[in-house]
Amino acid sequence: MDKEKGRVSTSSRPNVKVGISIGDVNGISPEVIMKALGDSRMMLDCTPVIYGSSKVFSFHKKRMNYEESKNSFSYVLCEFADKAKSKAVNLIDIWKDELKFDLGNATAEGGKYAFESLERATQDLASGKIDVLVTSPINKEAMGKSGFKFPGHTEYLADLAGQEEALMLMISPTLRVGLVTSHIPIKEVSAAVTTDKVLDKLKAFNSSLKKDFGIRKPKIAVFGLNPHAGENGKMGAEENESIHPAISKANNEGIMAFGPFPADGFFGSSARSQYDGVLAMYHDQGLSAFKALSFDEGVNFTAGLPIIRTSPDHGTAYDIVGQNKASGDSMRNAIYLAVDVFRTHLMEKEVNVNPLAISEKKDRRKER
Repeated sequence: MDKEKGRVSTSSRPNVKVGISIGDVNGISPEVIMKALGDSRMMLDCTPVIYGSSKVFSFHKKRMNYEESKNSFSYVLCEFADKAKSKAVNLIDIWKDELKFDLGNATAEGGKYAFESLERATQDLASGKIDVLVTSPINKEAMGKSGFKFPGHTEYLADLAGQEEALMLMISPTLRVGLVTSHIPIKEVSAAVTTDKVLDKLKAFNSSLKKDFGIRKPKIAVFGLNPHAGENGKMGAEENESIHPAISKANNEGIMAFGPFPADGFFGSSARSQYDGVLAMYHDQGLSAFKALSFDEGVNFTAGLPIIRTSPDHGTAYDIVGQNKASGDSMRNAIYLAVDVFRTHLMEKEVNVNPLAISEKKDRRKER
């Protein structure tokens, strides 16, 4: 342990086994995986295990003219995750049949492959064969055609964990944005923004900032729902009826939550640098600004679950699939974030595993 910095030294850092689901094979998921893992230096920090098919990468390489690029993605075949080879990209070939591709389109076959990959990866995560999970982008229409009954990865993983929901966080080097509501229609947002729900999300956000990111006393900025945060009831009642009470209750429980702030100017002001996280009321309120500021480097992190899961912050990008135009930066950052959070958890366990015993001398003083 590096005592000065409080971090595990480079030489003793564990090599984290990262499971990667293939995502939609008709989108850019295979491309961003290849570009993220084409840098062999990544294997110094992790052992990637991809759940997919060698045929997927062969097909996409040809369509992209990938051999002409400077990236040198390669892999070894692996039958089981617990047999994965360190310092190499491992691929578990989970499909033996011929695959049907229809690039740029949401198909039942594409959804089926993505769902099977996700199921296999989550099974191995639950059994401890991999340490963390990184999910590649999926298409919700394609997944629905395959029998997937959830709005997205976050809800699926929460259900597997036996929880009603989890907290979706979007993470970049300079921003952490959480959502009170995520994949629901705008017309349902107002009814969903209750005092209890906002308070629950504040608790989960505060806990994640401490546990997953090592921030001892996090400060969270909370957005209002309406323009100008309701202007004291002139533009809506949700702030006074739900959001203010949730912030007050959170403060009473020792959570440093502030607001509600008007959402429109917050990200462009210097105020955001004063907070460790921002809690938005609905999907586009938080994510539109986040993606404008951090699109190529942002990461989707699922907080509040007993497992570690990250994902790139972009979708399947059907419009550019097969053109060698997608960036692998968000996928690379998703892998690194999963590794960092895993190590933060380990470090926390190491710090608390052997607390100093009370000496006999101190005991005698107490007795006196």
